[in-house]
Amino acid sequence: MQTFESIDGDLNPAQPGDFEAMALDLFRAQALECPIYRQYLTYLGVAPLQITTVQDIPFLPISLFKHHLVMTGQWMPEVIYTSSGTTGAEVSRHAVSSVAGYLHHARRTFELFYGPLNEFHVLCLLPSYLERTGSSLVAMANDFIVASGSPHSGFYLKDLDALASKLESLRDGRKVLLLGVTFALLDLAEQFELDLRHCVVMETGGMKGRRPEITREELHGILTRSFNVPAIHSEYGMTELLSQAYSAGAGLFKCSPTMRVLLREIDDPFSPEYRGTGVIRVIDLANHHSCAFIESQDLGRVHENGDFEVLGRMDNSDLRGCNLLVG
Repeated sequence: MQTFESIDGDLNPAQPGDFEAMALDLFRAQALECPIYRQYLTYLGVAPLQITTVQDIPFLPISLFKHHLVMTGQWMPEVIYTSSGTTGAEVSRHAVSSVAGYLHHARRTFELFYGPLNEFHVLCLLPSYLERTGSSLVAMANDFIVASGSPHSGFYLKDLDALASKLESLRDGRKVLLLGVTFALLDLAEQFELDLRHCVVMETGGMKGRRPEITREELHGILTRSFNVPAIHSEYGMTELLSQAYSAGAGLFKCSPTMRVLLREIDDPFSPEYRGTGVIRVIDLANHHSCAFIESQDLGRVHENGDFEVLGRMDNSDLRGCNLLVG
């Protein structure tokens, strides 16, 4: 795995062909050195050397992260991130080799889309995540807060009055990022009418059982009216991944350079790449230490330019913390 130990350095493919070549190299390495993935490929009867295109790579079901530590090679995890899950539900575990590498990658991805974090005040409303340990989202948000260098940046657990006051007062010409879990942003919207045209309001998805699920259109309609903003931004990530995608509005996500989304048919788990509404499969080159080829339980649509939408969850999928609203 020597080729892929450079996440702390430069792992951004310059051209689409570079991504495909790196993905195939990583697939062949993980097919040999990731025991869970190797067993899964053996079960499918897949010979790794016969895979010659990205579209033919088998994707590991994300549910396996609930039962196994999915690791490539032999090393000691610096941290094990866990998914949120409802009370009593099994959670996914993601062993990570370098916290600094993950945070550097997440920071660089955000800044690719939104500019330097030191130009922002970063206010985070993530109560369900702060109430537990092991959240990769909290780690990322905390790093954004530190990178902003602003004394006004910080977490808000349940003090919505203080958050509303801070949001209204921060009009010093510096950009403001309000990063929040869906149900908490709805709580804020119901209790206060705020003029946040000077803010980037970004939801990370998830009702966490606190509210009934609603469509993205309903959610964004409520938030845009209550906060007087033209659009609601979104972040798409998972505990099991290291890369993120971002939407500047209308639920249309753009992938980081290390990430690509493919689809399979809903009723055929072994179908090749699919066009239309299908199950989201993610290639994450940054996940070199774990498994870079993960099949989610999310439904989506991919556009010709690689942008994608998240439309809902597969039936019988448990509710989790990635960006998911019913489409």
